[in-house]
Amino acid sequence: MAQRQLHLGVFTYPGGHHIAGWRHPSVDATSILGYDYYRRTAITAERGKFDLLFVGDMLAAREKDGRVLAQGALNNIDSISITSAVSGATERLGFVATLSTTYNEPFAIAERFASLDHITGGRSGWNIITTANDDAALNFSRKSHMEKSLRYERAKEFVDICKGLWDGWADDAVSADAAGGVFVDPAKVREIDHKGQFFAVKGALDLPRSPQGWPVLVQAGGSPSGLEFAAMVGETIFAAQGKRDEAIKFRNAVRARMPVYGRDPGLLRILPGLVPIMGATEKEALEKEKMLNELLHPAVGIWMLSEQMDFRLYDYPQDGPLPTAEIRATGKAFTPRVVSLMDRADREGLTVHQCGVLVAASRSHGSVVGTPEQIADHMQLWLDEGACDGFNIMPAYFHDEFDLFVDQVIPILQRRGIYRTEYEGTTLRDHLGLPKPQRR
Repeated sequence: MAQRQLHLGVFTYPGGHHIAGWRHPSVDATSILGYDYYRRTAITAERGKFDLLFVGDMLAAREKDGRVLAQGALNNIDSISITSAVSGATERLGFVATLSTTYNEPFAIAERFASLDHITGGRSGWNIITTANDDAALNFSRKSHMEKSLRYERAKEFVDICKGLWDGWADDAVSADAAGGVFVDPAKVREIDHKGQFFAVKGALDLPRSPQGWPVLVQAGGSPSGLEFAAMVGETIFAAQGKRDEAIKFRNAVRARMPVYGRDPGLLRILPGLVPIMGATEKEALEKEKMLNELLHPAVGIWMLSEQMDFRLYDYPQDGPLPTAEIRATGKAFTPRVVSLMDRADREGLTVHQCGVLVAASRSHGSVVGTPEQIADHMQLWLDEGACDGFNIMPAYFHDEFDLFVDQVIPILQRRGIYRTEYEGTTLRDHLGLPKPQRR
């Protein structure tokens, strides 16, 4: 049997994925909104033969009690703006932009991703999210966010409409017959006429079918509703399991549900987030992690922990135990990453401050601290054990830490024969080994 190959993304972020990464001495915190900041990440990722560059989305400012959180860096600038801008600096790298189905309209999203796919020559992906944030709701003329089951019902209808719009044009609808004066064969353009629970859309997209047919559909939900939605529409999953056994269980659960929707489990790529912190020795790597954690302002860690738990922790003693019994007693539907963190807090007797550090250091994704060889060992073990199909790399800070990963970890993976040495195709679907969708 041929050795499975890793797929890699890099999750770009202002400053870095450690919430205090922007304070690292190598980071120019004033540059994180500039074109060159993102262009450099994209060029480095392409040098490392990465499948994709991933950009998140946040529709509200970080705030606490009505005040913007002063000690945290930015979330992200608009994902389509970043990907469109830096794609021209690369030739093969894919670009995944995050946009919400809760606060957008299908036609506008279908048009933006068709445009991105044309502009990049077939290198686009859409990370589909169902925003659950009361602060975001207030920014969009709503008093509170939509209930979870309704958000996923809306998302399903939203994606179905987008597919219908993308499929409205046949692949050969554009004749571009300059001599005859005919640009489009109208017989090969089909309107949709959709009337559903959330949307009514009638008409055709104003763009031809893009090189990939559709952008690669990426999804990141880990709740039961999110898992079902992933099995229904996801082609690539940005997962959050930090432990190998949990990741194996999650991957198997999504793949097992796919045949119910007439989908082939072999055409799914699961990429857990991974924060690698590297040193020439394990001791050096641990010292780097310690330095980053010491840069963390305690208020930021408690804020992030409170947001993730959906439980106010500001008034609890930081050196006291995480009040897991009280959090569980709220009866809320916790995400898998929250359950995992509470279980770990109970098992290890972690304090509120320690849990805040854990969340701030990796946003509750997996992390590995060690030498390049140790990081490569970790990645290969997860691949071989069926815990993933690759990773979405989340550098603790940009750009030095990402440069180190590309320069030192990538060559090890290549020597082991589990990672490409050259791109074989030109589109993001080529990189991920996913077929172009047939026009429905």
